[in-house]
Amino acid sequence: MIQHMSIQQAYNQWAAQYDTNENKTRDAEAIVLQTLLNDVAFERCLEVGCGTGKNTIWLQHKAKLLLGVDFSEAMLQAAKRKINHPNVQFLQANILEPWHFVQQSFDLVVFSLVLEHIEDLETIFKKAANALVPGGYMYVGELHPFKQYNGSKARFEDAAGLQVLTCYVHHFAEFINSGLNAGFSVKKVHEYFDEGVDTYQPRILGVLFQKL
Repeated sequence: MIQHMSIQQAYNQWAAQYDTNENKTRDAEAIVLQTLLNDVAFERCLEVGCGTGKNTIWLQHKAKLLLGVDFSEAMLQAAKRKINHPNVQFLQANILEPWHFVQQSFDLVVFSLVLEHIEDLETIFKKAANALVPGGYMYVGELHPFKQYNGSKARFEDAAGLQVLTCYVHHFAEFINSGLNAGFSVKKVHEYFDEGVDTYQPRILGVLFQKL
């Protein structure tokens, strides 16, 4: 049986198996993040949608201060169990609401597999721009639009059946233009293809923006 539930409820249920179940999209996005950010210097990082901390573990070694924000308390609890470092703080928040959790400017804002659940990209990108210092970076790593066109969505299976999350299709141009309209320039674009698979359909779209 396929069931639909709220984003917060779904990720609360998904948290228990998120790190252990097979998830090519999760694993590929981590590779894209490290590829695009490996040569980027940053001290203060805001990780939006940090989830269970899958990328936090890598980011914390580059940042002197990292704030991980997520809508799901269960995801955050999983992150806290694996990461206990004085330079990392976790906070529950809904990013569709005002970003009161931003108390200082950041050098980097990270979005990993978050924006498919957000209908209005430009508004979110403007919030990210406001949280950044001039010249700061915004990383976006998402399920590639080509995958979305074929019906791929965030989903998981539990005892109640297949859980399919509410997702919005964002075109390649929408990511780029929303970033430009929010005051960013495009620094790098990376498309990840599954290794060993003969396909012209990339799995992950990664974009590195810089605030003007």
